Amino acid sequence: MAKVISAEKAASLIKDGDTIAASGFGLSCWAEELGISIEERFTQTGHPKNLTVMHASAVGNRKDKGMSHLGHKGLVKRWIGGIALASPGMAKLIQDDACEAYNLPQGVITQLYREIAAKRPGVITKVGMGTFVDPRIEGGKMSPSTKEDIVKVIEIENEEWLFYKSFPIQVGLIRGTVADEKGNLTLEKEGLHMEVLPIAQAVRNSGGIVIAQVESVAKAGSLKPKDIQVPGILVDYLVVSKPENHYQTENTYYHPAFSGHIKVPVEGIEKLPLDERKVIARRSAAELEPDTVLNLGVGIPVNVSTVAAEEGVSDQLILTTEAGSIGGIPAGLKNFGHAYNAEAIVDHDAQFDFYDGGGIDLSVLGLAQTDEFGNVNVSKFGTKVAGCGGFINISQAAKKLVFAGTFTAGGLKVKVADGKLTILQEGKAKKFLKHVQQITFSGNYATQINQHVIYVTERAVFELIDGKLTLTEIAPGVDMQTDILDQMDFDPVISPDLQQMDEKMFMEEWGELKRIVKSKEKRMTKKV
Repeated sequence: MAKVISAEKAASLIKDGDTIAASGFGLSCWAEELGISIEERFTQTGHPKNLTVMHASAVGNRKDKGMSHLGHKGLVKRWIGGIALASPGMAKLIQDDACEAYNLPQGVITQLYREIAAKRPGVITKVGMGTFVDPRIEGGKMSPSTKEDIVKVIEIENEEWLFYKSFPIQVGLIRGTVADEKGNLTLEKEGLHMEVLPIAQAVRNSGGIVIAQVESVAKAGSLKPKDIQVPGILVDYLVVSKPENHYQTENTYYHPAFSGHIKVPVEGIEKLPLDERKVIARRSAAELEPDTVLNLGVGIPVNVSTVAAEEGVSDQLILTTEAGSIGGIPAGLKNFGHAYNAEAIVDHDAQFDFYDGGGIDLSVLGLAQTDEFGNVNVSKFGTKVAGCGGFINISQAAKKLVFAGTFTAGGLKVKVADGKLTILQEGKAKKFLKHVQQITFSGNYATQINQHVIYVTERAVFELIDGKLTLTEIAPGVDMQTDILDQMDFDPVISPDLQQMDEKMFMEEWGELKRIVKSKEKRMTKKV
């Protein structure tokens, strides 16, 4: 029988030096009530201290919620996480070198919980090879005080793999909607399942305690067995939260479409304005094929689905998110990870099993920095720690990969009209650098596995060919020397078949995507 206790009592159960694992994506499945109480106890008593804190995803609202509650010097000794960006308090702790910090791929962390639960030695995977997570490069270390190697290179059957070692976890912080008196936990109003079950299993089998935040407690035996996502045998304590500490997403208290309780009409999607972002989304969408299983990153990549809707090819897409949604329409940044009208929602770790095995036909991800070898950095800029999230899992495993972003950043102004592009003001920061600060995506590894990689900007398209960034298309209206080559810190290979981007992409109405996708369907039929 799980015991119902206050959040303050729950915080007092955490001992100095404990390792804590927390579920969450934004604020979905994150136990905000418990985070507040841990912070209050530490600021008042100095305990608990020297914790190891572990979470797979971006946990927080990019302001003061989520992991920011734990962002105090002395409270956290070691951070092992997928993303720090959503929790500025924790990110600052890392940037100030006030704790050890390891940034590991999101999917690896979710799968590591299962290995800990089963008392297996750890996760063995290719994910991270050639990136900053590879111990031959940085080993995932994100602060100067971080010294220990927690990722190793091993050899199995004359083949190299990365090994992420298991370790015991003393406290699990998870969240659900309703629990009964025995601790059986439902997720009916959550928009995602996350890794609440494997965390609970890992902590229980490590001899630790599992604390679950819920909205309410029901009578034992009153919940349907198939609604139970975490059985009560894994839950030690229940904390009933205040409504304001139980948000479904970063910015939404509750939307029934995210949890699959209703379907919302989507016919009236607002058209994107004709600008550089739309041009990039259009060119990226031109890589779609019939029945594409697709993953889209935040920012410009999300616009690919909007372009597909405008062009009438949404029925050719199966949109997915790394958080576990399949089908439907992925929500924007404020509710990222969730989807309207999803066909299915699977567990976080299961989604990454599918991704890692090559389940994604196409992924469109953001482009922050790249170099002449096709390496991409999205995880660290100066001392600012963003984190890799699921970027490494997704970018290494997608059958076809598009990096999408503006050519320069910080003040870029362009004019898109009459079938051409005019640069009015160049961005202050270059994105095409001699060397990226951190390798979040390895062009060398992509070359080794013969991955098809494309880099799409508003004025130029590059491909990774024979290990080098190769210019293959330029926009109508731009000067190759002034607008492209002079804005790069290296000389790219220029394709002998250099082409002009389709001028219709630079017009108010495009109308070509359906034909493009249909032509690929014919080619696929011929191959069969």
